[in-house]
Amino acid sequence: MSAPTQAGAEAMRALFAPKSIALVGATDKSGWSLSTFDNLRNHGFSGPVHLVNPRTEVVHGQRAHRSLSEIGEPVDMAYVMVPTPAVLPVLREGAGLGIRSYVVLTAGFGETGPEGRRREEEILDFARENGLTVLGPNGNGYINATAGTTPYGLPVPAPLVAGPVGVVLQSGALASSILAFAQARYVGLSLLTSMGNETMVSVTDVIDYLVDDPATKVIALFLESVRQPERFARAARRAARAGKPIVALKIGSSSIASHTAQAHTGALVGDDRVIDAAFRQLGVVRVRSLEDLIITSGLLAQVGRIDGRRIGVVTPSGGACEIIADRAEQEGLELPPFAPETVARLKEIVPGFATVQNPLDVTGYVVVDRTLLGRALEVVADDPGIDAVMLLSDLPRVPPADPALTLAHFGATAQRIRDANRPVMVAGNILTDITEFGRRVQEETGFPYVAGGIEHAMTAIGAAVRWSRDLPEAARPAPPAPVTRPVVHGPASGVWTEYRASQLLGDNGIPVVPSALAATEDEAVAAAGRFGYPVVLKAVADGLGHKSDIGGVRLGLGGADEVRQAHHEVCAAMRERGLTGIGTLVQPQRSGGVELLVGVVRDPAWGLTLAVGLGGVWVEVLRDSALRLLPAGADDIRRALGELRGARLLDGARGTEPADLDKVAEVIARIAELARGLGPGLESLEVNPLLVQGSRVEALDALITWH
Repeated sequence: MSAPTQAGAEAMRALFAPKSIALVGATDKSGWSLSTFDNLRNHGFSGPVHLVNPRTEVVHGQRAHRSLSEIGEPVDMAYVMVPTPAVLPVLREGAGLGIRSYVVLTAGFGETGPEGRRREEEILDFARENGLTVLGPNGNGYINATAGTTPYGLPVPAPLVAGPVGVVLQSGALASSILAFAQARYVGLSLLTSMGNETMVSVTDVIDYLVDDPATKVIALFLESVRQPERFARAARRAARAGKPIVALKIGSSSIASHTAQAHTGALVGDDRVIDAAFRQLGVVRVRSLEDLIITSGLLAQVGRIDGRRIGVVTPSGGACEIIADRAEQEGLELPPFAPETVARLKEIVPGFATVQNPLDVTGYVVVDRTLLGRALEVVADDPGIDAVMLLSDLPRVPPADPALTLAHFGATAQRIRDANRPVMVAGNILTDITEFGRRVQEETGFPYVAGGIEHAMTAIGAAVRWSRDLPEAARPAPPAPVTRPVVHGPASGVWTEYRASQLLGDNGIPVVPSALAATEDEAVAAAGRFGYPVVLKAVADGLGHKSDIGGVRLGLGGADEVRQAHHEVCAAMRERGLTGIGTLVQPQRSGGVELLVGVVRDPAWGLTLAVGLGGVWVEVLRDSALRLLPAGADDIRRALGELRGARLLDGARGTEPADLDKVAEVIARIAELARGLGPGLESLEVNPLLVQGSRVEALDALITWH
């Protein structure tokens, strides 16, 4: 099927804010029909809802029209529930009446096979030709809680809580569960959309709409696939520039084509690590559960940006302090000691038997002094070494004997949170539903969103800190494509082994170790003499990728006799395997330093992906790597180097010479730009190892695979 047409902003606004709706195919025999009608009537839609059924005069207790034409007044949107063959005729009739927006509940299209795909293509072609906007087919519709517009085919329980989180789902079956969980945790939604087949309106279209929607602060996505990566990236960058977090639960994985296995990089860039890299660069928060999708979105909607990972924790529980400390370490958060002035002020507040430290347990004395937790929060929020505060405080579940006292207590704490000098994130001990009385407390006192349970709250806080850290990079426009074409000698096809690949690197300004090609023993000895001993001798043959598999790498050769013997043995091994174009490559021996791998592989969805990691023999043993989608600048590459488990080796561990990380990042950035400039014919480019010794950075081996 051809790519969906990008829906314009005006068309999307019209789709999500109709003043009148026609339910086409309405019938008392359908639960979808009844649910859609009840949702519109029970959740605040004030416009007319017209029912269309050619065979029944009364549906859902209301007069039904035989066709759209019989309605006799303007209709802004048609919700289509007719059998599959009748969908296109409904669109034809509606287009003639000036109806531009459609939600198609009906299934039986592209998800069913070739005939269904043909029908879906017909709908797309007709919609494009007539300027229609179609959500679906095979989708339940949407819930615009902000406007009280709910053309949605499954029951929407009351009360429908409007709020700042927009939800976009590629799964209709999970929509009701996500809605129910959001309502249970009192996370208000601006819009929930079930995408269906995305024949025309795509996830990216809805993201763009939500970026512009003033009622939406956070965008939550459930994704089975990212169908248009380039458009998704543009929309994500728009969201970053608008300061709106995108939180995504992405299932499935990205795979690398099997023919990239020639390069070690293929073992490092696989599964859904590419998705992780893409989302991070685009400022998209990735979560691993439906609960975290909603809880993290709710927290981000409440606190927004957090400029640092130093968290001060205030709790009434020593056990909770231990759990939080463990989870903070896992999330990469710091719990720094309180400043001396903070300690002094806290000692004046907490009981004498309390230990003043971060995390802070104010003890069970909160039962006696209900102001204790709030007053401690106020002090911790003033600490100059803290970027944000986590407050452990559950909402009450049942009304007490005197609700006024509870409301006054939570109101005072809410005011302290509003007045705090740092962002304050509130978490409950465990994940439970927020009860009717808990909602009343929040509504009447302005008490902020409460993240459900320590486990999920710490996940959300870690995500908020990382999103805040990555936001400036994500908000930058994507770098332009290279303006100059690299120097390439010879046809770009097949596999280029070390000699040709290294020539390409050197011709394009990337430092490579000197080397000489030798067809005979005498030529190998002569080359070794020019370089000076010791030398390295490597096998060269057509299509030979992994030289070590045949014993084709000889190190530390100290004289002419050793070179002759090595050349003879290596060439004999290649002849035994029937290889052609055989010879050897002679290079000066390099020792010391740190060996890195720098590889670029073309992901089938996201394009060129850069992997940096420990190289040489360690690449297959440790698989210690960091990924970036290209383009990536030197600053981002330097950050990637810092993410490696072996990063300390570059810092000069155990007295070794520290690497010039700026120079290393610059050379890797040049390799990445070379890969981009080689165009769509490049499948993979790998430098392994890239030797780093102080400020000397040099490619010792390379491999290039073309489509």
